Amino acid sequence: MSADLPDSLRPDTLAVHTGIHRSEANEMSEGMFLTQGYAYDSAEQARDAFAGEIDIYMYSRYANPTVTAFQERLAAIEGAESCFATSTGMSAVFVSLGSILGQGDRLVAAKALFGSTLQTFANFFEKWGIEIDYVDGNDPADWERALATPAKAVFIESPTNPMQDVLDIPRIAELSHAAGALLIVDNVFATAIGQKPLELGADAVVYSATKHIDGQGRVLGGAILGSADYVDGPVKLMVRNMGATISPFNAWVLLKGLETLAVRVRHQAASALELATWLDDHPKVRIARYPLHPSHPQHELAVSQMSLGGTLVTLDLDLGPGVDVAGPEAQAAAFRFMNALRLFTCSNNLGDAKSISTHPATTTHNKMSPEGRAEVGISETTVRLSIGLEDVEDLRADLERALAQV
Repeated sequence: MSADLPDSLRPDTLAVHTGIHRSEANEMSEGMFLTQGYAYDSAEQARDAFAGEIDIYMYSRYANPTVTAFQERLAAIEGAESCFATSTGMSAVFVSLGSILGQGDRLVAAKALFGSTLQTFANFFEKWGIEIDYVDGNDPADWERALATPAKAVFIESPTNPMQDVLDIPRIAELSHAAGALLIVDNVFATAIGQKPLELGADAVVYSATKHIDGQGRVLGGAILGSADYVDGPVKLMVRNMGATISPFNAWVLLKGLETLAVRVRHQAASALELATWLDDHPKVRIARYPLHPSHPQHELAVSQMSLGGTLVTLDLDLGPGVDVAGPEAQAAAFRFMNALRLFTCSNNLGDAKSISTHPATTTHNKMSPEGRAEVGISETTVRLSIGLEDVEDLRADLERALAQV
């Protein structure tokens, strides 16, 4: 933060005034440094930089002024000591764990995770000799069992993708620390505006900046936030050397996205709650999941942890008695509903200005076995709705028309 700014600024102000390093042109909008390398004043300066004796920009795989601005701004909003940006959200997930785990280490993770995260664990971490213990995220006894044994790291989402289970972050943090583990929270659904995992006891937070931080479907990016020891130590070492570096252009787009993040997310969250309330009473909807709606099974926990309920509503269609929710008839009904939507674009993204519909069983979680999907509540009738910036009444009318096709 600039030295001449007050110390007690709130997140909305930090989103506009942090991470600013003006050039000699004194520009209003932050500069974009599209460069791969930097010039040295002398051979001696280059030597000293590579020896770590001076801290200057050397190579954009290591650091870049535009990327630095994005990292500083996101860290200020999150309330983190440090932030390191990555090329994508999945590279952030991978590095957050891969930078500290090695052969023989133990990772404890909730069963309900994004499909690519589960694939990363199965196809890489397990093959590298990392033991993974999966836990029912909403079963306190299962957490106590898993963390009665020492572990190196714990990884969770809260709310989870796509069923929006809310996990008890303070309790999981307490158990994780007693087991000697670092607790890492994927906070994408809640966003930094709606939930502060670090304040709840987590050690690190990861984001797919591709989602709400961009918010307009333009670029890829990710971020890892936490203590300076963790982020500026193993995380930075791994990203700099493996090359999962964010491009300066993407960082600039995301930097500007942070300025409007709170305004967008608050609008989207208000619409999401209104639509969830309406869908919960709809005869064609069996379940409408939204963390801050009273019908949510962890509603009280969500209220205690989240200031906003997020921008997504997850529903299960009600096809009446006798219909197998894992069968082709259920999938066909879900597809009829999604194909009838006109304002909800069919995509696997979320957090966009445009509303989006997703069928998790055949897209984001299609690599899970049917049994695995059923265990975390995903059926063929499950549809994830990402609520955008459209007028909520137009979205309601669009959903009503589409539900008539079920």
